[in-house]
Amino acid sequence: MSCEHLICAQCAHPVIEGRCAVCRASRERLRREGFHGISPALVVIALAVLLFVALALRHMAGY
Repeated sequence: MSCEHLICAQCAHPVIEGRCAVCRASRERLRREGFHGISPALVVIALAVLLFVALALRHMAGY
């Protein structure tokens, strides 16, 4: 999720502007969480594991 279109309940301004402490905290939390709460490093590791499993299955099938 992006904070570009979110409106702060505290100050009624866009969260991206960071006008109040609530805006700034929400903006930082969204940036830390990455893609739907999953860190980019975890996504890369999951893709590497998926590639390894696919190659192992291909090798077992005799291709």
